Amino acid sequence: MSVKKSGAKEPSGGGSPSRLIDARIEELGDWRGQTLARVRMLIRQAVPDVVEEWKWRGVPVWSHGGILCTGETYKSVVKMTFANGASLEDPSGLFNSSLEGNVRRAIDFHEGDKIDERALKNLMRAAVDYNQAKSKKAPARKQAKAKKTRTA
Repeated sequence: MSVKKSGAKEPSGGGSPSRLIDARIEELGDWRGQTLARVRMLIRQAVPDVVEEWKWRGVPVWSHGGILCTGETYKSVVKMTFANGASLEDPSGLFNSSLEGNVRRAIDFHEGDKIDERALKNLMRAAVDYNQAKSKKAPARKQAKAKKTRTA
């Protein structure tokens, strides 16, 4: 059995992604599990039809028309990484990590941190809106590329 960098072992057995996330929360058994559970609840409230996934051998992922964010757990931090965070408005200043990149942004939660629930829900909804807008643009790009290929 290998220990992941999260400080938690891979939940044993298979199962749905939601059950694997449940198992990770229970397995952590400390403030990190409580924080991950709280973040998950807020995500579900903000985006009721969110899809939960389990990727990269143990990372909870929430999607809606594409990846919204991940919920990674490390020894001293619970990290929410937004796949397209650099493209999202963050008027409440939640993003406090991975600020130098051109695509992703993250929120690091440390033990004792208070979560701005309203701001986090708004950020989740903005991520959904971004994915929806991106998917509406994609067909136009594919059509233009196909047209360019036919004329070449």
